[in-house]
Amino acid sequence: MYKFDQLLHLRSKQPKTLGKNIPEMFKNIVEKSPDTIFQAFKNEIGTYEYQNYKLVYRHVLNLACALKAFGIKRGDLVGLMSDNRREWLITDLALLALGAADVPRGCDSMGTEIRFILEFTGCKVCFFENERQLTKILENIEEVPELTDAILFDSPDELTMERAALQGIRVHKFIEFEDEGKKSTDAQRAEIEAEIAKTEGSDLATIIFTSGTTGTPKGVMLTHDNFIAQCEVIHEVLTTAKEGDMWLSVLPVWHIMERAYNYFIIALKSGIAYSKPSIEIMREDIDVIQPHWIVGVPRLWDAFIQSCYREQKRKSALSFAVFNYSMVAEKAFCWAHDRLFGWICRFSKRQKFFDKIVSFIPFLLTAIPAGIGYLLSIRNLRLKLGTNIKGCVCGGGSLQPENDLIFRAMRVPLLDCYGMTETAPILSVRSTKKPMSGCVGKVYPSAEVKIIPHQDGVPLSTTPLSPGKRGLVFARGRQVMKGYYRRPDLTKKIIDNDGWINTGDIGVLSKFNDLAITGRAKDTIVLMGGENIEPQLIENAICRSKYVESCVAVGQDKKYIGALIVPRKVNILQYANDNNILYGSYDSLIETSEIENLIRQEIDNFICEKNGFRTCERVGKFCLLASSFEIGKEINAKQIVMRHKIEKIYAKEIKAIFTSRNNSGN
Repeated sequence: MYKFDQLLHLRSKQPKTLGKNIPEMFKNIVEKSPDTIFQAFKNEIGTYEYQNYKLVYRHVLNLACALKAFGIKRGDLVGLMSDNRREWLITDLALLALGAADVPRGCDSMGTEIRFILEFTGCKVCFFENERQLTKILENIEEVPELTDAILFDSPDELTMERAALQGIRVHKFIEFEDEGKKSTDAQRAEIEAEIAKTEGSDLATIIFTSGTTGTPKGVMLTHDNFIAQCEVIHEVLTTAKEGDMWLSVLPVWHIMERAYNYFIIALKSGIAYSKPSIEIMREDIDVIQPHWIVGVPRLWDAFIQSCYREQKRKSALSFAVFNYSMVAEKAFCWAHDRLFGWICRFSKRQKFFDKIVSFIPFLLTAIPAGIGYLLSIRNLRLKLGTNIKGCVCGGGSLQPENDLIFRAMRVPLLDCYGMTETAPILSVRSTKKPMSGCVGKVYPSAEVKIIPHQDGVPLSTTPLSPGKRGLVFARGRQVMKGYYRRPDLTKKIIDNDGWINTGDIGVLSKFNDLAITGRAKDTIVLMGGENIEPQLIENAICRSKYVESCVAVGQDKKYIGALIVPRKVNILQYANDNNILYGSYDSLIETSEIENLIRQEIDNFICEKNGFRTCERVGKFCLLASSFEIGKEINAKQIVMRHKIEKIYAKEIKAIFTSRNNSGN
C-alpha cells in the first residue's frame, strides 16, 4: 500500500488529461466526444429527449454568460435547492465555470434546514426547483436576511412572485436566463472559457451540509480537486464502463454520492438519464432508457427486490414454486462459488482454506440446478433492470447480506461502496469483475486508509493495526475536504496535522486492502455492565427478516438492548390473513400477541450465538411502530437513521421498553 506522499508523487507524474477543475474536465471531454449523448430527460409530455455533450456544453456557457450579466462572480456562494434534473447539472457547471460555488439541498429538506443553510452561508441568490421550495423560505423570511433573488426551474405564477416581492425577494424564471443566454456572442462565451482557466484545483466547488445524523448540520467545503482526484482514477475502478454507457439517475443529486457519480459520468464519457427514486417510475424509465448502470442506496435495492417478489407471488402457484426453487438453487450456487474461488472477503488464510474445502462439493452439486433455475426464472428478474445492465452501485448505508446474495443470483454486480461527505465521498468500492462479498470493496486508488486502535471512539495511537484487526477507520488523500465552513474548531477535531480524517467508523482491512465496516464508534452503546455494543450489527441482522422494515437498537446505560421496530406492513398483513388472525386495524394488529410473538421469534432467530452474537447483544424487549420512518423526520436524505431525533421522537416508547415487562426474550 502506497503512503500518502508516494501516492501524490505518482499521481503528479501522470498526465492530467481531465483538467485541473470540473468545468475544464467537461470542456476537455466535449472536445473528445462532442456527439456522445450526455443528458436524457423528460419533456412536457413525459417523453425522453436526448442531448449530446456539445449541445449541453453550449447550454452551460450560455447560462454562465447570463448569470455573469446578472452579477454572479468568482467567490460567490449560490444556493441550489432542487432534486436531480437536467437544469441542476447545467446550473452547477455554469456556476463553477464562473468561479462561484453552490450550496445544494434537496426538495425533501425541511424549511428550517434550508433557511439555516442559506443564512449560515450568506447566499444572496438561490435556485429553487419550484414554488413549493421557495415557500419554505417565505414562511420565515426574516431568517434569511441576505437572500435577495430566487431563480425557479419550474416557472412560478404571478401570485407567488408578488408574495415574494412583498417580502423583499425578487423571483426570476430559469427559462428567462436560458433565453437570455442564447443571445450570447462567441466573444462572451470565450470570456467564460477564460474564466474557467483561472480556477485552480484548490478553489471551492461546493459546500454540502451533512444531514444531521448526529446533530446540527455542518458545511463540508469540497474543492474541484477533491472530485478531480477521484475522476482521474475512475477507469481503474469501473473497468467495464465504456464511452456512451447510460446511467440512470434516481438519488437526490445534492447528495454527495450521486453528485460525485455525475462527475464520474463525465470522466467516463457516458450519459445520464433522469428518473425518480420510485420503483414504479424507475422501472418504467428502465424500459425506455435500458441503462448500463444505476446508482442507489440499500433501501432502494431492498424496495426493488420486494417489488419483484410481490410480482412473482401474483403469478400462478406453479410459477411461484419454480421461482422459489430457482432462487434457492442460484443462491446456494453463488454461496459455494464465492467461497471456492475466493470471492468473499476473509481476514485469515485459515478461513480461506476452510472455505475451499467446504464449498467444493456444494459447488459441483448446485451448478446444474442453478443454471437451469437461472434460465427458467431468475433471468427474468435480471431483465427488470434492463437488457444492457452492467452493474448497480450501492452506497450511503449498510447493504443487507440477503439482498447482496439475491443480486449475485441475478448475476448483476452490486458494487457496494463506502465513504463520507467529507471525503467527496468514495473511500472504497467493489470491483466490477470480482465483486467481493463481506466487505465494501478495495480502498479507492486515490485514497489511503488505515485502521488504528481506539477506546470508545477515542484513538489510542496513530500506528496502524495489522490486517484483520478491528479499529477506527482513518483516511487520507486529495479527496479529503478543505474543512467545515466557518468551523475550524470542528475541522481540527476530525482532521489531524498529517491530513488523516477520522471517519468515526469501526472497520477492518484485509492484507489485500479490502475494507469491511462493522459499525460506528460514535453510535456505540455502552450497557450498564460496561459492554460495548455496535447497534448497526444488531439492526442489520434483524432487518434481514422479511417481517421487518426498519430497526433501531437502544440501551445506553441500560441493563440490556432494546429495539424500536417498524414491521414490513405488507408481509405482516399477509401473515395475519394466512393465520386467520382477527384484527380491526393495522395499529391493533401489531399489538396482538400473535404478531409480537412472530417478531420475537424473528429477532431470536437472527440475534443468537449461532450467528456470532454475544449474550449481551441479544434484544431484551422491543416496541413495534405502525408508521414507516420518514425522510427529514427519523431518517435523512441518504435514508440513514438520525438517532438523536429518534431518541426525542420516541422517548416515551424507549422509556416503556426499559420499564414494561412485555415481549421479553430473557
